[in-house]
Amino acid sequence: MNTVRTLPDLLIRRAEAEPESVAYSLLDWSVEEGGRERMRVRQLGYGELDRAARRLAGWLLERGLRGERVLVLQQRPESFIVSLFGCLYAGAIPTPCPVPEGRRSADERVLSVVQDAQVSLLLTDREWAADVSRLVSAVGRADLPCLALDDSTELPDASDWRPPGWDPDSVAVLQYTSGSTREPRGARLTHRNLLANQEELVALLGTGKGARVGGWLPFHHDMGLSGQLLHPLWLGTTGVLMSTSDFTRRPGRWLRAVSECGVTVSGGPDIAYELCTRKVTDEELAELDLSGWQVAVNGSEPVRAETMDAFAERFAPAGFRPSAFVPAYGLAESTLLTAGRRAGTGGPPRPFHADIAELELGRLVPAGPGRPFRALVGCGTAMVPHSDLRIVDPDTGRVLPEDGVGEIWTRGRSVADGYWKRPLETRETFCGTTVDGETGFLRTGDLGALHGGELFVTGRIRDMMVLTGRNVYPQDVEHRVQQVSELFGATAVFTVEPDRDTLVVVQEVRMGRRYDLDLGALERAVRDCVARDFEVAAVKVVLVRPGTVRRTSSGKVQRQAMRRLFGGGRLLPLFVRG
Repeated sequence: MNTVRTLPDLLIRRAEAEPESVAYSLLDWSVEEGGRERMRVRQLGYGELDRAARRLAGWLLERGLRGERVLVLQQRPESFIVSLFGCLYAGAIPTPCPVPEGRRSADERVLSVVQDAQVSLLLTDREWAADVSRLVSAVGRADLPCLALDDSTELPDASDWRPPGWDPDSVAVLQYTSGSTREPRGARLTHRNLLANQEELVALLGTGKGARVGGWLPFHHDMGLSGQLLHPLWLGTTGVLMSTSDFTRRPGRWLRAVSECGVTVSGGPDIAYELCTRKVTDEELAELDLSGWQVAVNGSEPVRAETMDAFAERFAPAGFRPSAFVPAYGLAESTLLTAGRRAGTGGPPRPFHADIAELELGRLVPAGPGRPFRALVGCGTAMVPHSDLRIVDPDTGRVLPEDGVGEIWTRGRSVADGYWKRPLETRETFCGTTVDGETGFLRTGDLGALHGGELFVTGRIRDMMVLTGRNVYPQDVEHRVQQVSELFGATAVFTVEPDRDTLVVVQEVRMGRRYDLDLGALERAVRDCVARDFEVAAVKVVLVRPGTVRRTSSGKVQRQAMRRLFGGGRLLPLFVRG
C-alpha cells in the first residue's frame, strides 16, 4: 500500500481491484419467539461502498461543502461508514460525535462540538434527525441543515462525481478528545496521520490479509474509528461491525460476534471485559467458541490485571487464551496508538506491584512484603515505529531516568498537527521541548514511567490530588473503596475548592430488590476505609444510583465532570451525611 496517500485513494483502490469482495459484515439482532436472539448479517462490498460514497460526495460538492466540517451522528455502522467516506470523497471534514440519546452529557458534547468546529451540516439517521435539529436550534443554529442519510432520495448518481483532489497533509478527520479531564478538543488528523497509524497497528498486532477485525466500539472514539473501522480496510479484509447500543444492551453479543463470525482481532476498554465477565450467563457461555480470538486489545486507563484474570478464567471453557490480551496506550491526539504489548510475545500480561508510597513520591518501585501496592499493567516495550517516547518532568522539561514517574511525551508520524482553531493550546500541547532542546513532542497530560523499557501508565496530571502534602492518585482510592462492598459499582474520587484537603467519594450502589440496606453503615465503612488506608481525615461520601458516575466512551471516569456536578448540587444522592 506504499502508493496510497489518502483515505479515498485506499477505498478506490480496493473497489477497483475487488468490487465484489465484502468490506464489512454489519450485524444487528432481533428477538424470535421464545426470547431467543437471532443475529442478522448484512454484507457491504467495496464496490457498493465506493458508489454510495460517490453519491453523497456529489451532493456535498453541489452545496459547496469542500473543506467544511460535517457533523456525523449515526449509530448504525453502515450509515456512519458511508457518511465518513462521502465526506472524504468530497474533501469535506467529517467530525464524528455520539448520538445524544436524551442524555444531558451527550447533548452537551454535541453542542460543544457544533460550536467549536463551526459545522456546516449534520449527517444523521431519520431516527435522530428531529431531536438533533431541535437540540442545535436551542443554541441559535436553526440554520444548520440536517440530512437523514437513510431517508434521502435526492442524492445524485455515482457517475456524476468527480474527484476534487486530496492533499495527504490536509485535515481528513476532526477527532474530538474524550473530555475526561477538560472540554473536548478537535484533534486535526491528516490523511498521513491516519495511514501511518495503520502501519503501526500492523506492526503491533501482527495483522495481515488473514486477520478478521471487528467489534462494537463507537466510531467517534479513536479505537472504534482507526482500530475497528479503518484497519480492516487497510488490510483488505472484512471488518465485522455492530452498533455500540447493541453491546450496551447485551454485552454477550460482542462475544457471540467474535465466536460466530470468526473474529481474530477485537478489543475495548477495561470495563467492557468486566461487563462481559459479570453479565454473560452460563447458557450464553456454553454456546461460545473463542478459541480463534488471537488478539484482545485492552486500551483504556486504567488497564486492570484483575479484570483480565477474571475474564480469562470465566471464558476459558470457551477457549479464550490469556495470552491473547494486548494492553495498549494511546490517545486521540496521536490518532490511536502510542505504545502496546506486541501480540504473540509469550504468555499473558503480568502486573507490576508498585509501592503506593513510592508512587506518591514519583518513583516506580516494587512493593516489599506487606507494603500497600497498586497492580500496574505494562503497555509493552513495543513503541510504535517512527516515533519517540519520553518520560519528562512536566515542570522542568527534564527527561527522567528509568523508574521516574513523569508526563508521557511522544512524537511521530501519527501525532496530529494540533487542535482545531486553538493556536495557544496547540503550542502548549504539541510543541513540548525538553531542557536538552529536543522539540515537537505531544504532551499527553498522562503520567507514567519506563521500567525495563516497558511503559507503565500511572494516572493523569489533572486528576492528581494533593492531600496533607502528599500526591494521591484517585484511582488508588477508588480501587480500595470498591472492595468495601460487593454492592459497589463505579466510583469517582476528587477534591473540591476551596478546601482541597477534603476528599469526596461518589460511590454507586447496586440496590436491586434489597430495600433493607443500611446505607449509613456503608457510608461509614467507606469513610473509615479511606481514613485508615490513605490517612485522610476529611472525607465526604455520596452514595448514588448506578449510572451516576460519568465515563467517557472508552470507560475512563470523568472526575472533572463529577466535580462540577457535585459543586453545582446536581447529584441525586441515595445517602449523604450532613
